[in-house]
Amino acid sequence: MKKKYFLIAVWAFLAACGDGINMPSINAETDLDKIPLPDTGELLIPLKDESEPMIHCGGLHTEEDFERIRENLNSEPWKSGYELLETNGYAQLTYNPAPVETIIRNDGGGSNFMNAARGAAAAYQLGIRWKISGDTRYADRAVYVLNSWAYKCTGITGDTNSYLASGIYGYEFALAGELLRDYEGWNEDDFKNYQDWMVKVFIPANKDFLERHNGTPAGHYWANWGLCNVASIIAVGILADRRDIYNYGIRHLQAGETNGNINKAIYHVFDGEDANLAQWQESNRDAGHTYMCQGLLGAICQMTWNQGDDFFGYKDNMLLKACEYTAKYHIANMDVPNIPYTREYLSNWGIAYEEYPTIADRSAMERPIWALVYNHYAKLKGVASDKYKYTKMGMDYCFPEGGGGQYGETSGGYDYLGCGTLMYSR
Repeated sequence: MKKKYFLIAVWAFLAACGDGINMPSINAETDLDKIPLPDTGELLIPLKDESEPMIHCGGLHTEEDFERIRENLNSEPWKSGYELLETNGYAQLTYNPAPVETIIRNDGGGSNFMNAARGAAAAYQLGIRWKISGDTRYADRAVYVLNSWAYKCTGITGDTNSYLASGIYGYEFALAGELLRDYEGWNEDDFKNYQDWMVKVFIPANKDFLERHNGTPAGHYWANWGLCNVASIIAVGILADRRDIYNYGIRHLQAGETNGNINKAIYHVFDGEDANLAQWQESNRDAGHTYMCQGLLGAICQMTWNQGDDFFGYKDNMLLKACEYTAKYHIANMDVPNIPYTREYLSNWGIAYEEYPTIADRSAMERPIWALVYNHYAKLKGVASDKYKYTKMGMDYCFPEGGGGQYGETSGGYDYLGCGTLMYSR
């Protein structure tokens, strides 16, 4: 139960609801030849020099990952993961994209953003089928989907929810493109157009949200908003070979003012007998958005890991501790410690505060967010089993993990590219 209290610094109504209602018009031709970084101060994970090239294929998956999957495809758990992918309607050669000129995401009517959600999911799943099977028909279809979007779509608009579109579909489209970048059948000019599309359409919106957060206090938007826009900036930086864009995302992840900062998204790290647990900023809001934060930060850590930056290990495996917190409470149905959360936000009458004094109701939802985390810590890094026991329960509960289209047709079912059982098992 949340409790609102104490309005201060009352602002005029019209000023308060100006940019807080509609996404501002963002010029897709913004000069992005160089993304300047503010003074960073000291970062735990330093920024690499801009002369250092990005690593390819280096989004969520590497060629080494695909070699491992091909070798184990007839064994469990890869077999179950691949069989689930084969049944997904978006992983079929018959999939037809429905690109739009402007992606619209509103609370009200007129939204078309699910076209983008489905398009990104299809391109990613088709790309995986090509990489594993070697059947170029899947690559051709995936490239057709991506080119259709890049040559048709010119912008993003709507109300404040447009920043969710810029973040979620930005990172998903970029990762799908990175997956296909080494396909010889993708015309060089078309691939360059795709890179330019991602930079011109998504990066200005991502950057605007992280710097201006729609004219609201830095804590107004919950962590999933900041995390998805950070994910998009990092993914597009990789796809476009733009170390400056990638570094911008890495800086915000560690020192940014929004709740997309990992130190704010993971609100509190416990000590003593609860030292293996960490509370999400959204833990006291609701279960669904807590899962969303975990999925987004997991994808960010995987992308950056493949670029040589270890955010999995950041502050003594802080991500794993937050995953243990979610799984212990929501999956294992056990009590966890909790710190009240107070949110500062912009209301129609000015700056206000609301308190979320207790953790949200339990909800064991199936979301493809566990296999990535479990396999990294348990199999790749070999941490002690008592450090990931609840995360493993989450993975077992959601086995096998599917992709977009297999978790319902609402937007939440497409917030993750998924396919974790197949792609991350070791």
